[in-house]
Amino acid sequence: MESSSNGLLTQVTQFWNLLDDLAESNPESYKNFIQQQLKEGKQLCAAPEPQLCLQTRILKPKEKTLFINLCQWKRIPAPQSITHPVPLSVGRPEDMSETSDVYTVIDVAYNPDVLQAAEKDQVKKDQLIQMAMKCIEEQLQVTLSHVYHITKFKIKGSIQRMKQNLMGIQTGPTDLKEEMRKELTLEQIRSSTLSNSDHFPQLLLPKDQVSSKKGCLIEEISSTEIQVEMKTPAYELKIVADQNEKPLKIELKVELPGINSVSLCDLSVSENDLLIEVSEKYRLHLNLPESVDTEMTTAKFIKEKATLIITMPLV
Repeated sequence: MESSSNGLLTQVTQFWNLLDDLAESNPESYKNFIQQQLKEGKQLCAAPEPQLCLQTRILKPKEKTLFINLCQWKRIPAPQSITHPVPLSVGRPEDMSETSDVYTVIDVAYNPDVLQAAEKDQVKKDQLIQMAMKCIEEQLQVTLSHVYHITKFKIKGSIQRMKQNLMGIQTGPTDLKEEMRKELTLEQIRSSTLSNSDHFPQLLLPKDQVSSKKGCLIEEISSTEIQVEMKTPAYELKIVADQNEKPLKIELKVELPGINSVSLCDLSVSENDLLIEVSEKYRLHLNLPESVDTEMTTAKFIKEKATLIITMPLV
């Protein structure tokens, strides 16, 4: 215990000596270094901000409505390149209720640049959403419906709750003021041990030194883990009306070359959207132009043409 504290004290002392030498030998570099640290520190302290909210369902172990708040957070690093994994952070699930409805809310944060790049690209946006769902399933050991719709509101629950969930801090005014008054002295460093390491200031390590053990704050997920050669199939969607031009139903024809059995087609239909996934070859997610009756929806597969035809009566 004592050797660990002495080692940390030695590192801190060496760091301050290096800064003193830099200030004397090259004041301009010292100034730039301090400004850069202040800039990075400001970004590190920035709170997450809501971007959009998704509604889907938890299927297992217990079926329940799920809201996923997608947030942008400067603390989450951007991927090193388009071929590198995308970092994200998943907050704790929280059960909430409105009148008799009980639902779960989970906050997921990406780097702002990642979300902004996907804002005008539906394919990228859907991929980020699928990444978030996959990460939730793996971390919480649940099964989600991958049929979702984007709600009209940006966040489910309060912004304050979301910040506390992702940042993992208590924001009581009295406690916060007391923490701001505390100063870390050399004596405190010297007397600290591993037993009270939770009160130690957190140091950001270089990426090659950060542990990738399960349960870390930020998890990196590669897009190749989500969709392996998944293509968007050709399709035709039309609204069928009666003789008075009153809309009756939606007909969707989807071409699936190479597929010879309906058993390979996984179809999920909600009132507002539809998802088709086919044997890790095809994936089609559509927001429907009208609300449909899911109980009366039918589907048939024409083997000779490798075409799936879905008929959805309107509500």
